Amino acid sequence: MPKTEWDKLRKRVYAEYGYRYVICGTYRSRLNCHEIWEYHDQNHEQMLKSFISLYDRCHHVKHIGVAGILASEGKLDYEKIVQHFMNVNGCDRRTFEEHKEQAFAQWRERSRYEWKVDLGAYKELILNNGSVEMK
Repeated sequence: MPKTEWDKLRKRVYAEYGYRYVICGTYRSRLNCHEIWEYHDQNHEQMLKSFISLYDRCHHVKHIGVAGILASEGKLDYEKIVQHFMNVNGCDRRTFEEHKEQAFAQWRERSRYEWKVDLGAYKELILNNGSVEMK
């Protein structure tokens, strides 16, 4: 999708959520647009369902593997990501580590297969380089 069309989509998503972060519910300086996928593990199909607005730290939790890579490169403070998760969820470090391990176990299992990707309502928008207006 061209950057201009991506910008239109993400700004529409931000407005839809009242310029708030979906998970932590606060207002911050920078929004992130995050895709929501529905997975059918039995037949290895995934469907793009929607997009939500997230705070940077919530977005890094959603992509915890990438966060670890960025932290190892000195581009991200991993402990701030962990602390944010614990604050939002009212939990301790052990709970975070369990959540992370479950996420990686699910990723490892799903990565064993080829997946059919269904872009859902966004198919025309993405495949036609943004030439279709979404409602």
